[in-house]
Amino acid sequence: MGKILYLECNSGISGDMTVGALLDLGADQEVLTKALDSLGIGGYHLHFGRTRKCGLDAYDFDVHLEEEGHSHDHGHSHSHDHDHRNLSDIYAIIDRLDCAGRVKEMARRMFGVVAEAESKAHGIPVEEVHFHEVGAIDSIVDIISVAVCVENLGLEQIAVSPLAEGSGTIRCRHGVIPVPVPATANIAAAWGLKLRLTDNEGEMVTPTGAAIAAVLKTRDSLPPSCRILKTGMGAGKKDFKQANVLRAMILEETKETEGPGEEMWVLEANIDDCSGEALGFAMESLLEAGAADVWNTPVYMKKNRPAYMLSVICRKEEVEKMEDILFLQTTTIGVRRYPVSRTVMSREKMKIMTEDGEAEVKICTHKGRRFFYPEYESVRSICKRSGLDYQTAYCKIKEEAEQSWYKKQIR
Repeated sequence: MGKILYLECNSGISGDMTVGALLDLGADQEVLTKALDSLGIGGYHLHFGRTRKCGLDAYDFDVHLEEEGHSHDHGHSHSHDHDHRNLSDIYAIIDRLDCAGRVKEMARRMFGVVAEAESKAHGIPVEEVHFHEVGAIDSIVDIISVAVCVENLGLEQIAVSPLAEGSGTIRCRHGVIPVPVPATANIAAAWGLKLRLTDNEGEMVTPTGAAIAAVLKTRDSLPPSCRILKTGMGAGKKDFKQANVLRAMILEETKETEGPGEEMWVLEANIDDCSGEALGFAMESLLEAGAADVWNTPVYMKKNRPAYMLSVICRKEEVEKMEDILFLQTTTIGVRRYPVSRTVMSREKMKIMTEDGEAEVKICTHKGRRFFYPEYESVRSICKRSGLDYQTAYCKIKEEAEQSWYKKQIR
């Protein structure tokens, strides 16, 4: 089962909060410091420490800017400097990074997301976006630090919760603007991030934070059941009525024993212009990709054409993958889908030795009763080997499996 990094943004998200949470999860501080040194930019020093938020112990990561005229606030640097950088300047800085290509690519994508959102907010081309707030040194450091730490933790799958955001207005260098600030709202819209608006005064999701969430997110939901392996907390700079922390967790998906009420999805497509071979190959492809079942039903369509309804049953997280296969491997131009619930007996496999060779048996359990079902391939190979008929071989394997299972229980 895979490991998943989960960012729980109940108090919003900013660059420094994310770095703090990842360091608290165990990302290597030395690796981070070394990577940042390779950029060759000055004017700041890093603070690594602990702080308390509503009584909770959290990691406090901060970029202290050494020039005058800066105040650091929840992931933004409100600066009055003339050190304006545009996107290509920032890409040039990222290129100096002494790290794997994937880290640079991740950092470039995060800055690109912010630049696009700012260009839309200000109505100017992307190349003319000058990073005064987000591009001040601290955001370069925050974004690159997130990329370095994520790579260091080595987690491929990342889920992000809806982002809690405040309300009201904040003051920026141009004047007073509404929350969520336009750049953050643009990122949420462009990347399908869910915002959860709260009655907290002020900004909880910074453009940097939103861009981090947009680029890191690889999945929309968590598996139905998981184990928490580790938790990290990154502190925000402000104080709200709830603990202003970003909680990051490393989760491990656990296999649920399938039971009553398990939700699955059915996908259906009516197809009247596809060859039998293509339909056969589509079925194979769907089953290989993890469909629980695939079947074809003969139907009559418009103009009395004989056709097939291809049906697939799969888990919710596999719907998109199955639709991709249907569009690629068949001639359908539309797929229906609806949720269904099913009751599935819990099952396990056992191997037994019979006098005619090894056989595999599926044991299914329902309300304390056990059912033993020999696997077709095993019955087939025993028939071939021993010359027995199918029914006799099946009964023989089933009987031996039951005896061997009950003997084990007595022991």
